[in-house]
Amino acid sequence: MKLKLVSLAIVATLAAGCATEQGTQTAVGTGVGAAVGAGLGNLIGGNTTGTLVGAAVGGALGGATGYNWNAIRGKLNKDTAGTGTQITEQPDGSLKVNIPSQVTFDTDSASIKPSFRSVLDQVSQTLAQQQDVSATVVGHTDSTGNPNYNMQLSQRRAQSVATYLGDRGVARTRLAAEGRGQTQPVADNATEAGRAQNRRVEIYLKPIQR
Repeated sequence: MKLKLVSLAIVATLAAGCATEQGTQTAVGTGVGAAVGAGLGNLIGGNTTGTLVGAAVGGALGGATGYNWNAIRGKLNKDTAGTGTQITEQPDGSLKVNIPSQVTFDTDSASIKPSFRSVLDQVSQTLAQQQDVSATVVGHTDSTGNPNYNMQLSQRRAQSVATYLGDRGVARTRLAAEGRGQTQPVADNATEAGRAQNRRVEIYLKPIQR
């Protein structure tokens, strides 16, 4: 019993410390914290009660270390209004910034269009304000043309975006780029409208794991 109380006290102290450090930031880490806490609670309590207590404490810990994605999403939505950019929170806690093809690149080009720069400028400002957030850029194409060439084109486009963000002061260690070619369509490649949806750039914002 004494061991259980000491263990719970340690977890509670950690949660309080994180809450002090993060202030009012919203809990995107609540689910993860609860899962970890449940595991700790089960080890501590060895029964259902211990698991539930651990989940509650873990949820508080995860919530305290979360980021206010609602505020970030709201600002990005406002700053990119009219560009067709969609910003959604993902199941893993990341924030996806989806930029459509009419904004990003010309056909068969990896040179960033002027209309794309304004979106990326807002993303770079967000990253400058949120120093513990990383960005993974993912390029996609439609199924037109050679699959190998499409993969290379999507990689070059993703790298162009990462380079642009880096040139605006975002640390290279916080940036990653990858191309997925035509392998992950979100619409029917048999139609022009579908192909346009598939030609896209996605930027995933995610807290850096310490």
